[in-house]
Amino acid sequence: MVRVESLASSGLDAIPSEYVRPECERDHLGDALEEVKKAEKGPQIPIVDLKGFDEESSDDIKRIKCIESVKIAAKEWGVMHITNHGISQELIEKVRAVGKGFFDLPMEMKEQYANDQSEGKIQGYGSKLANNSCGKLEWEDYFFHLIFPSDKVDMSIWPKQPSEYIEVMQEFAKQLRVVVSKMLAILSLGLGLKDEGKVETELGGMEDLLLQVKINYYPKCPQPDLALGVEAHTDVSALSFIIHNNVPGLQVFYDGKWVSAKLVPDSIIVHVGDTLEILSNGMYKSVLHRGLVNKEKVRISWAVFCEPPKDKILLRPLQELLANEKPAKFTPRTFAQHLQHKLFKKTTEDFTPEM
Repeated sequence: MVRVESLASSGLDAIPSEYVRPECERDHLGDALEEVKKAEKGPQIPIVDLKGFDEESSDDIKRIKCIESVKIAAKEWGVMHITNHGISQELIEKVRAVGKGFFDLPMEMKEQYANDQSEGKIQGYGSKLANNSCGKLEWEDYFFHLIFPSDKVDMSIWPKQPSEYIEVMQEFAKQLRVVVSKMLAILSLGLGLKDEGKVETELGGMEDLLLQVKINYYPKCPQPDLALGVEAHTDVSALSFIIHNNVPGLQVFYDGKWVSAKLVPDSIIVHVGDTLEILSNGMYKSVLHRGLVNKEKVRISWAVFCEPPKDKILLRPLQELLANEKPAKFTPRTFAQHLQHKLFKKTTEDFTPEM
């Protein structure tokens, strides 16, 4: 398989036809650096400060305000920037450094970690296969592997270079898992549940909720108005946490239009995924999003997907949220069944208001 990085470094002026997106996907498709400038005047992804949730106050005003802010963002947007999340900027910089360090390795060293999607081996170094309806490829390479719980992690898949990679990513997984619990607690309370641990328990808890990282590497692209780093999709996860190398590229579909995410210093982007949409009976929105590329800068993003075990639990709307006037909007299914039937099947048409 030809890696996108190899294509980009070959000096080509035009992208191969298999990377050219269909005309119907080109709304607001362009150079990410230009699109984010245009987006300054339009609606912006909400920014939520988590500090208020952690602070002890006699009247709980800050805590309630934080819960309400997360709830509104999850309902109306399905995505938010979170600040004061608890992970030090020093650690995030280390994560960025070891991720970039891997992709800076010679191609033959990276290929030692190549996955084999045809054999069902999805962990490792790879490039997206054209398994979509339009038969087009994405302008990205990636490295994908499980990072938590530690007893389920296959360390043989993790890069041995850079030498700090394993230590840094283990610490990142440990600290991010605390943030995951915090976000799920806030979202549980936002649903009106008395037990703030309810949603996390439904997802498998500390023992079975999986955190999987996908480091996305988007090389410079000579025709960013024709290509996509990642095509439009919703995440199948409960939540997805995103950090990046301060190069824009994320677009989310909001109110019938594509909105480019601005760069918010010291923040982590959090997406609501399909699993949480199901548990909340549609109260929280699984956000349609995609990744743009640009001519000038390599973009790297670290997406951590929080997923329930594939067959151990049944995903269904929480009983506490149902009533005669609020019936279940989703039929029960295992996560494995959801993967088979729903992965990447949402399109912009599903989110476009009827005229």
